[in-house]
This record gives sequence, C-alpha cells and structure tokens, in this order.
Amino acid sequence: MKKISPDLQARLASEALSLCLCWQLIRRDGMDLRLTDHDRPLLVDGHTFEPGAAVESGVFTQSLGLRPGRAEAGGALSSDAIDLKDLKAGLWNGCRVIVSRADWRRPDLGLVHIWSGYLSEIQSSETGRYEAELVSLKSDLERPIGRVLQRQCDAQLGDARCGADAAGRTCDQTFQTCRNVFANSDNFRGFPDLPGNDFILSGPAKNGNTGGKR
Repeated sequence: MKKISPDLQARLASEALSLCLCWQLIRRDGMDLRLTDHDRPLLVDGHTFEPGAAVESGVFTQSLGLRPGRAEAGGALSSDAIDLKDLKAGLWNGCRVIVSRADWRRPDLGLVHIWSGYLSEIQSSETGRYEAELVSLKSDLERPIGRVLQRQCDAQLGDARCGADAAGRTCDQTFQTCRNVFANSDNFRGFPDLPGNDFILSGPAKNGNTGGKR
C-alpha cells in the first residue's frame, strides 16, 4: 500500500479546492493514456496527465464481498488520442481504468488511488459527449475459465476453431446443422451426445428392475 505524506493527508482532509482527478486508461492493445480534469498538463510521479477528462460526475463504489463494485461517469473526452470511430468500434471497451486524486498546486505530493476497474460500456455522441459504465477488478472473478460443457458448438461461425465458410450463411450451433449444412462435423466444438435434463431427471426403468441396490 502506498504511503500518503502528512502534507497530502492534510490537504485531502481539508477538501482543498485544488484537488483534481487523474485517469489512467490502458487499452487491451497496450495503448496507455493519462488524462486529468485539470485545465493544464499535470506532472505527477514522473507521468504527465493531459487535460481532456471533463467528468461532470463520478460515483465509485466497492463491495465488501466478491461482488464487483461499480462506477458511473459522465462528461466529455476531448483528448485527441480518443477517436470517435475507435469508441464506436469498441476499442475502448474493456479498457483498464485507474482513477487517482492529486493536488494541482502540489503535484509533488503524488497521487492518491481512488478506484480501479474496467470500462464496460461507452455510449458517445457526435459532439464528443459520453456516458461510461465501469466495473471493478472483481469482475474478473465472474469471467468463465475454460470451456462450457454443452451440446451446442461454442465456436463462432467462420472463426479459426470452426473453419467453415461463413459467406452469407448462419448457423444455429447444432451438430445436425454443422454436419448436414456445412459438412464440418470434424470441427464441431460441442458435445452432441451429452445427456439432456430429461435423462438426468428420469427415474429407474420400470422393466428389468430386480430391486437390487447400487
């Protein structure tokens, strides 16, 4: 845990008017962007935070259990590094977010960590306005690991695991469609012989039951 200097603790306790938010955005492709809602570039802990995060409101919550905390923020992203086309293409979805607080009068006092998480959903307009939903790092605990045991195929039509020609066609992910329509049963990524709920819930057979116990 990072230690906070007594000077910075005092300024935080006094709710100094010179406090500002600093945002670090790390995209999945490795792009690292640092923004602040201050009106001038801010050098803190050896990193420069550029103006461009005009956040009107922000609520950051953490849960006591394993349930992910959530956050909401609204405002405008005016940084030249954030392109509206990239937002619409989803390049910023899942972006790692680290929110800190700093004193722009005393940037030498460093950053105070407030919240960490991911950008979950971003809705933007042509004017550059945005609304973003954020989830905390605990959301990693909800991500499935490995494959799901199911009858239907879990590959996407035409991807590397599927290998079928997807030109103008759709697939219902069943083995019958994979075999009869696409002739691709060798690449089927499901378990078509998996017993269904009817088999699992059915009782002992009426015929041939000798009364023996297992």
